[in-house]
Amino acid sequence: MAILDILEFPDPRLRTKAKPVTEFDNALKTLVDNMLQTMYAAPGIGLAATQVNVHRRILVIDVSESRDTPMVFINPEIEVIDPAEHEYDEGCLSVPGFYETVARPGLVMIKAQDVSSEHFSLQADGLLAVCIQHEIDHLEGKLFVDYLSPLKRQRIRKKLEKQHRQQA
Repeated sequence: MAILDILEFPDPRLRTKAKPVTEFDNALKTLVDNMLQTMYAAPGIGLAATQVNVHRRILVIDVSESRDTPMVFINPEIEVIDPAEHEYDEGCLSVPGFYETVARPGLVMIKAQDVSSEHFSLQADGLLAVCIQHEIDHLEGKLFVDYLSPLKRQRIRKKLEKQHRQQA
Protein backbone atom coordinates (compact mmCIF):
# COMPACT_ATOMS: atom_id res chain seq x y z
CA MET A 1 0.00 0.00 0.00
CA ALA A 2 1.06 3.56 -0.61
CA ILE A 3 0.21 7.01 0.65
CA LEU A 4 -0.98 9.13 -2.27
CA ASP A 5 -0.46 12.87 -2.80
CA ILE A 6 -3.57 14.90 -2.00
CA LEU A 7 -4.31 17.82 -4.33
CA GLU A 8 -4.87 21.14 -2.58
CA PHE A 9 -7.16 24.06 -3.41
CA PRO A 10 -6.92 25.97 -5.75
CA ASP A 11 -5.45 23.17 -7.93
CA PRO A 12 -7.63 23.12 -11.08
CA ARG A 13 -7.59 19.29 -11.19
CA LEU A 14 -9.94 19.35 -8.19
CA ARG A 15 -12.58 20.78 -10.57
CA THR A 16 -12.52 17.70 -12.85
CA LYS A 17 -15.75 15.72 -12.94
CA ALA A 18 -15.10 12.05 -12.19
CA LYS A 19 -16.08 9.28 -14.59
CA PRO A 20 -17.89 6.09 -13.57
CA VAL A 21 -15.88 3.01 -12.66
CA THR A 22 -16.44 0.24 -15.21
CA GLU A 23 -13.68 -2.23 -14.34
CA PHE A 24 -13.73 -3.91 -10.96
CA ASP A 25 -10.28 -5.48 -10.91
CA ASN A 26 -7.19 -5.77 -8.71
CA ALA A 27 -6.05 -2.29 -9.75
CA LEU A 28 -9.28 -0.88 -8.30
CA LYS A 29 -8.78 -2.81 -5.05
CA THR A 30 -5.21 -1.49 -4.80
CA LEU A 31 -6.39 2.08 -5.43
CA VAL A 32 -9.07 1.75 -2.74
CA ASP A 33 -6.50 0.34 -0.26
CA ASN A 34 -4.12 3.21 -1.04
CA MET A 35 -6.93 5.75 -0.66
CA LEU A 36 -7.84 4.31 2.75
CA GLN A 37 -4.23 4.39 3.88
CA THR A 38 -3.92 7.99 2.63
CA MET A 39 -7.14 9.05 4.39
CA TYR A 40 -6.06 7.51 7.72
CA ALA A 41 -2.55 8.98 7.47
CA ALA A 42 -3.78 12.51 6.66
CA PRO A 43 -5.76 12.11 9.06
CA GLY A 44 -9.25 12.48 7.62
CA ILE A 45 -12.69 10.88 7.70
CA GLY A 46 -13.30 10.85 3.95
CA LEU A 47 -11.42 10.95 0.66
CA ALA A 48 -12.60 11.09 -2.94
CA ALA A 49 -10.48 9.73 -5.79
CA THR A 50 -10.51 13.20 -7.37
CA GLN A 51 -8.47 14.46 -4.41
CA VAL A 52 -5.64 12.08 -5.33
CA ASN A 53 -5.83 13.01 -9.03
CA VAL A 54 -7.76 9.90 -10.06
CA HIS A 55 -10.92 11.09 -11.76
CA ARG A 56 -13.12 8.06 -11.15
CA ARG A 57 -16.23 7.85 -8.98
CA ILE A 58 -14.70 6.34 -5.82
CA LEU A 59 -15.07 7.42 -2.17
CA VAL A 60 -13.65 6.06 1.05
CA ILE A 61 -15.03 7.09 4.43
CA ASP A 62 -14.58 6.17 8.08
CA VAL A 63 -16.53 8.24 10.61
CA SER A 64 -16.14 5.71 13.43
CA GLU A 65 -14.59 6.87 16.70
CA SER A 66 -12.17 3.92 16.65
CA ARG A 67 -11.15 4.52 13.00
CA ASP A 68 -11.71 0.86 12.15
CA THR A 69 -14.90 0.89 10.06
CA PRO A 70 -13.88 1.82 6.52
CA MET A 71 -16.63 2.29 3.97
CA VAL A 72 -16.15 2.22 0.19
CA PHE A 73 -18.58 3.75 -2.28
CA ILE A 74 -18.03 3.21 -6.00
CA ASN A 75 -20.25 5.03 -8.50
CA PRO A 76 -22.28 6.58 -5.66
CA GLU A 77 -25.62 8.23 -6.30
CA ILE A 78 -27.37 10.26 -3.66
CA GLU A 79 -31.03 10.95 -3.00
CA VAL A 80 -32.15 13.50 -0.44
CA ILE A 81 -34.76 11.97 1.89
CA ASP A 82 -35.22 14.97 4.18
CA PRO A 83 -34.35 18.34 2.61
CA ALA A 84 -34.23 20.10 6.01
CA GLU A 85 -30.68 21.40 6.22
CA HIS A 86 -28.39 21.01 9.20
CA GLU A 87 -25.24 23.02 9.76
CA TYR A 88 -21.90 21.34 10.38
CA ASP A 89 -18.37 22.64 10.59
CA GLU A 90 -16.60 21.08 7.64
CA GLY A 91 -12.94 20.73 6.85
CA CYS A 92 -11.25 19.13 3.87
CA LEU A 93 -7.94 17.39 3.21
CA SER A 94 -7.71 19.47 0.01
CA VAL A 95 -8.24 22.70 1.97
CA PRO A 96 -5.95 22.00 4.93
CA GLY A 97 -6.30 24.03 8.11
CA PHE A 98 -9.67 25.60 7.32
CA TYR A 99 -13.05 24.78 8.85
CA GLU A 100 -16.29 26.54 7.95
CA THR A 101 -19.98 26.01 8.63
CA VAL A 102 -21.88 24.47 5.72
CA ALA A 103 -25.60 23.61 5.60
CA ARG A 104 -26.57 20.30 3.98
CA PRO A 105 -29.61 18.00 4.00
CA GLY A 106 -29.66 15.89 7.15
CA LEU A 107 -30.98 12.60 5.77
CA VAL A 108 -29.89 10.99 2.50
CA MET A 109 -29.99 7.64 0.71
CA ILE A 110 -26.84 6.47 -1.08
CA LYS A 111 -26.79 3.83 -3.79
CA ALA A 112 -23.36 2.56 -4.78
CA GLN A 113 -21.22 -0.46 -5.54
CA ASP A 114 -18.47 -2.10 -3.54
CA VAL A 115 -15.04 -3.16 -4.86
CA SER A 116 -16.57 -6.42 -6.12
CA SER A 117 -19.21 -4.47 -8.12
CA GLU A 118 -22.03 -5.55 -5.78
CA HIS A 119 -24.79 -2.93 -5.52
CA PHE A 120 -25.92 -1.70 -2.10
CA SER A 121 -27.86 1.17 -0.60
CA LEU A 122 -27.49 2.94 2.71
CA GLN A 123 -29.53 5.55 4.53
CA ALA A 124 -27.31 8.09 6.29
CA ASP A 125 -27.80 10.95 8.68
CA GLY A 126 -25.59 13.08 10.91
CA LEU A 127 -21.85 13.11 10.28
CA LEU A 128 -22.00 10.23 7.79
CA ALA A 129 -24.57 12.07 5.65
CA VAL A 130 -22.45 15.22 5.69
CA CYS A 131 -19.28 13.31 4.83
CA ILE A 132 -20.89 11.44 1.94
CA GLN A 133 -22.33 14.64 0.48
CA HIS A 134 -18.98 16.40 0.88
CA GLU A 135 -17.10 13.58 -0.88
CA ILE A 136 -19.67 13.25 -3.69
CA ASP A 137 -19.24 16.99 -4.27
CA HIS A 138 -15.56 16.25 -4.99
CA LEU A 139 -16.59 13.78 -7.69
CA GLU A 140 -18.60 16.60 -9.28
CA GLY A 141 -15.63 19.00 -9.16
CA LYS A 142 -17.07 20.97 -6.25
CA LEU A 143 -15.39 21.91 -2.95
CA PHE A 144 -16.87 22.92 0.39
CA VAL A 145 -15.41 26.42 -0.12
CA ASP A 146 -17.92 26.81 -2.98
CA TYR A 147 -20.63 27.05 -0.30
CA LEU A 148 -18.88 30.04 1.29
CA SER A 149 -19.09 33.70 0.40
CA PRO A 150 -16.77 34.82 -2.41
CA LEU A 151 -14.81 36.89 0.14
CA LYS A 152 -14.16 33.92 2.47
CA ARG A 153 -13.29 31.68 -0.48
CA GLN A 154 -10.81 34.28 -1.81
CA ARG A 155 -9.17 34.65 1.62
CA ILE A 156 -8.68 30.89 1.88
CA ARG A 157 -7.34 30.74 -1.69
CA LYS A 158 -4.78 33.47 -0.99
CA LYS A 159 -3.60 31.89 2.27
CA LEU A 160 -3.13 28.49 0.64
CA GLU A 161 -1.39 29.97 -2.42
CA LYS A 162 1.01 31.76 -0.08
CA GLN A 163 1.70 28.50 1.79
CA HIS A 164 2.32 26.69 -1.51
CA ARG A 165 4.81 29.38 -2.61
CA GLN A 166 6.65 29.16 0.72
CA GLN A 167 6.87 25.36 0.45
CA ALA A 168 8.14 25.46 -3.14
